[in-house]
Amino acid sequence: MSTEWNVRPIEPRDDAAVARIIRTVMPEFGADGPGFALHDPEVDRMCAAYSRPGHAYFVLEHGERVVGGGGIAPLAGNTAGVCELQKMYFLPEARGHGQGERLLRQCLAFAREAGYQLCYLETLTGMDGAQKLYQRVGFERIPQSMGNTGHFSCDRFYTLRLQPAPGEG
Repeated sequence: MSTEWNVRPIEPRDDAAVARIIRTVMPEFGADGPGFALHDPEVDRMCAAYSRPGHAYFVLEHGERVVGGGGIAPLAGNTAGVCELQKMYFLPEARGHGQGERLLRQCLAFAREAGYQLCYLETLTGMDGAQKLYQRVGFERIPQSMGNTGHFSCDRFYTLRLQPAPGEG
């Protein structure tokens, strides 16, 4: 079995693994009650949910095993030009290898190509590693939520202006 890391678009065969990752990681951070993405209806059918225009979901494989993922979708709630980084979670074995940043940059490249001007995300106190990653990539914390995500239990909010990356125009 290969031990290489690979980031690729989600496929239908990945749905069960991604749902399991989301349902494993979120409770680790106390994010298992009402108002968290864990309860979103698309968790069991992520490939279909992210197959629409302006949507993308990527999985991280280690060898042939899916160990993480993250996606981009339009931010709900009359917010033209704004996307949301969604459902980016990694199993403990995938953390600390630089692969979260790799996957995040893949998501942001998609967002730029799709024409979004701003990327928004919601997270939670205690997800310190994730927040350090977001800040390292250029996200800035904002005081309140945007859009209408339905994730009323999240308490940290960030945005990133999506100017073209160097060499993209």
